[in-house]
Amino acid sequence: MTHKQMLLLCAVTFLGGMVGGGVSYQLFSPTSVQAQNPNGVHAEEFLLLDAKGRARAGLGLDANGEVGLVLQSKDGNRTLTLSPDDSSAITLIERGGRILWSAP
Repeated sequence: MTHKQMLLLCAVTFLGGMVGGGVSYQLFSPTSVQAQNPNGVHAEEFLLLDAKGRARAGLGLDANGEVGLVLQSKDGNRTLTLSPDDSSAITLIERGGRILWSAP
């Protein structure tokens, strides 16, 4: 193989590699994913779980689109709810469902 043929072979190999790389990048590159706003998180519900996996606090939307914050005591006997959409914005309820305290 002459020196000229060797240079031609190297040039063709280099160009083939560049073209093949460009084509494979266009065909097989993963689609870009748009990230959430770096200053916020988007979700319909947030839960705070204790070590046993029980929900102790939650912030979210109900089926009617009303927002609420629910806090539950460690033993599960009392629940404090805050919801600007309810007639009683703040309510403290015992396990049986009896309202212990509420505020408009």
